[in-house]
Amino acid sequence: MFSRLIALRLCLICALSFAIVDAGQALAQSGGEDAHLAIENPAELSKEEALQIYASLQRRMAQGYAAAQFEQLRNYQNWPLFNDAPYISATHGQRFVNSYANRMAHNYGTLQEGEKLPIGSVLAKDSMTVTDEGNTHPGALFVMEKLAEGTSPEMADWRYIMVMPDGSLFGDTMGDRADNVAYCHDCHEAVADRDYTFFVPEEYVVGN
Repeated sequence: MFSRLIALRLCLICALSFAIVDAGQALAQSGGEDAHLAIENPAELSKEEALQIYASLQRRMAQGYAAAQFEQLRNYQNWPLFNDAPYISATHGQRFVNSYANRMAHNYGTLQEGEKLPIGSVLAKDSMTVTDEGNTHPGALFVMEKLAEGTSPEMADWRYIMVMPDGSLFGDTMGDRADNVAYCHDCHEAVADRDYTFFVPEEYVVGN
């Protein structure tokens, strides 16, 4: 229990660091002094409203992330989607997010305690910021890739990647700027019994 509390605290630190990154982005994109409040004060949206806003940004987001040229993320928006509408994720800077998983991660939605995802599983969580003033813009793309056993034992063989909306790389634990995203695994240790993967809030699970 104590270790989970520590991990959850690290999640909040993780969220704060993402908020700082997003604040600078928001200022650049909106030009408004209040843009940096978007993370602290996200809009209250119905599922229908969140879906409409996501639809308006979806193509722009996909094109921006594609500039990073990660082959394993190609056409990620065509992968199975596990939430029925974008939802706010506290551990991703209070952004509205969507949880996609590639076909290799076939058991992501039904993963039981002690089970693991297959090698080659990729989870992609795209994000958008919606302010309470009605400003909207894409956020970062958060990625987890399951590596071959023994490839990255300090991170339970998970690779963490964060791609900015313009396709620039914020960090890759198996590549450039690894230190920028190393703390992601500290957060995910809170769900080690689910192969270090969080799932969709119950009220947003597809079919519920």
